[in-house]
Amino acid sequence: MKGYEYWLTFDEATKAELEAITDPKELEDRFYKELEFGTGGLRGIMGAGPNRMNKYTVAKATKGLADYLNAEFDGEKSVAIAFDSRNNSAAFAADAASVLNAAGIKTYLFNTLMPTPVLSFAVRYHNCTAGIVLTASHNPKEYNGYKVYDAKGCQLVPKYADKVIAYVNAVTDLKAIPFMDADEAKANGLLVEIGEETLDAFLAEVKTLSVYNEASELKIVYTALHGTGNIPVRKILAGKNVSIVKEQELPDGNFSTVRSPNPEEKDALNIALKQAEAEGADIVIGTDPDCDRVGVGVCHNGEYVLLTGNQTGALLVDFVLKFRKDSMPENAAVVKTIVTSGLGAAIAESHGAETVQTLTGFKYIGEKICDWEENGEKTFLFGYEESYGYLAGTHARDKDAVSASMLIAEMASYYKNQGKTLVDALGDIYAAYGYYYDSLETIVLKGKEGAEKIQASMQILREKGTEAFADLSALKDYSQGIDGLPKENVLLFDFNDGSWAAARPSGTEPKLKLYFSVKGENSEVAVARQKAISAKLMETMGL
Repeated sequence: MKGYEYWLTFDEATKAELEAITDPKELEDRFYKELEFGTGGLRGIMGAGPNRMNKYTVAKATKGLADYLNAEFDGEKSVAIAFDSRNNSAAFAADAASVLNAAGIKTYLFNTLMPTPVLSFAVRYHNCTAGIVLTASHNPKEYNGYKVYDAKGCQLVPKYADKVIAYVNAVTDLKAIPFMDADEAKANGLLVEIGEETLDAFLAEVKTLSVYNEASELKIVYTALHGTGNIPVRKILAGKNVSIVKEQELPDGNFSTVRSPNPEEKDALNIALKQAEAEGADIVIGTDPDCDRVGVGVCHNGEYVLLTGNQTGALLVDFVLKFRKDSMPENAAVVKTIVTSGLGAAIAESHGAETVQTLTGFKYIGEKICDWEENGEKTFLFGYEESYGYLAGTHARDKDAVSASMLIAEMASYYKNQGKTLVDALGDIYAAYGYYYDSLETIVLKGKEGAEKIQASMQILREKGTEAFADLSALKDYSQGIDGLPKENVLLFDFNDGSWAAARPSGTEPKLKLYFSVKGENSEVAVARQKAISAKLMETMGL
């Protein structure tokens, strides 16, 4: 209640919003904790209160970042700032620029919505000290978020994020945070608008990753899902036979044509799939609001099949490395997360590339790129994660649906010219490397009680997980800092046949995620085994 009373003094709109709340649970959820600035920055539901995304929580995070930059870096500091199509993203981006400008830090603010990978590129392109993007990626419309990037265009990994978090936590009086008027900032050379020229430079880099440009009759349906991909993806696919989903072409923070703008979820691509069926298209490509994830639908034997993130990743690993066979460096490496299928690793090995594993989160893949550039230990060729994020090349240090869309289109053209679909190509991969059934189950547990239940479930698995399975070869607890990786709240069950399952609380949503990668002689056997493993995990947790 003390926090509630404090927030009532902020401004009239905040006061009116809070006083209109009659549900005690709603008030508790807004005030029982502060929205945490973690290794992924901020992400939460928009609204008034410390456990929500709003002008004041954005200002606090930015003031902490500004204090960190001013204390830890010499000379002129600058920050690139981008935003997506979500409600309030543009306003939050302007607020962030205003706080940085008031702290004497120059900002390069995009003048229109822009994909997250373009922000990652822009940090280095404009020689900035850091970067910020306002986005909640693929989350539902109620959410927004705030991600911070280092001078190399990589999301902050724990060793840097922990420093920033300390500065953010030191900001206690939100009403005292200074803002600078935009006109004043521009007059003082502290606020610079960027846009088309930076995007064009980014696209020029993406084009250098192209590997297959033979003529093809491939037909593509593309949807931006009301997000930032519309212009960049259309530009990178120029010259190909692309049909745009008009209903989802323009920015819409309410994402009014979908339940959730997440290409991982089947119904997000329903409109695109219907259009593809009507037009006889070969593939559907859909990107999420900040255009760092991409989903793919394939017309196979007259039916549209949606590929999983693991399947698309395996296909891309095979495709990219196939075209690099004559220029494969001796220290070539593919990077994937610990909850991503091992199929890509098997493919990479057959092409002469090593696979390196990281914790979940593309920031860790970006960190590998940066480290290897400095020490020359390995040459990065491709990175991906099961959650529909891919990166070929080092133009960005985050997953990039623009370059991925280009490579997916080229890959589909390559196989079409052989009389095959991407599903056929995947079948060839299974024939060569064995069948993998990879799946994700998500348990949503909202609010304070939900957060407590998630933590309790993870603890039960730690205590009783080894007893649940007779064929378990190991239970890996990544919270102990194993396999040379930072500590992370992830449990991985390794089975004797090479299959595995993992449990991990989401870092950005009220979810407990269960990942499965099951090897079997065929689909029927693998699916049955996955269901049995899942049932045992749920039974053990009491869910």
